[in-house]
Amino acid sequence: MQWLKAIGATVIGTVSTEAKAEAAREAGADHVLLYKSDDVAAHVRSLTDGQGVPVTFDGIGMATWEVSLKATARRGLIVSYGNADGPVTGVNLGVLAQHGSQFVTRPTLFDYYLHPGERAAGAARVFEMIESGAVRITVGQRYGLQDAARAHADLQAGRTTGSTVLIP
Repeated sequence: MQWLKAIGATVIGTVSTEAKAEAAREAGADHVLLYKSDDVAAHVRSLTDGQGVPVTFDGIGMATWEVSLKATARRGLIVSYGNADGPVTGVNLGVLAQHGSQFVTRPTLFDYYLHPGERAAGAARVFEMIESGAVRITVGQRYGLQDAARAHADLQAGRTTGSTVLIP
């Protein structure tokens, strides 16, 4: 969210709780919706004069897939980057056409930073954004490495905020 704001995007954040809504506002969200209770797609369409958003970043997965389809504009892009609720499976390509010829990607770090020069440039950009203050790192919770299963369960249940650190 912070990165998007730093490059001038209008950000509509979706969160599971009011506490997370406040954190999203602090991170720069222009609009915040509670995805467990709000009609997110309808609100997004209202905020965008019926158009939908040009890009949807979906870190939840299965539970938010349909909402992502409905909130994304014609020829828009859905970036599925997480499986907090479970993976999106069985994607019907015809549904992408029905929602306006949408595009979907599941990016991985290794495909975008394949060569050493790409990795160096990417790392430099991350540190530049942090050093400039455009992106602030917030560690929301720490777990001992032996508690990695609990950390994963907390993430999946929506009990985490910010970054999670596993400590050896």
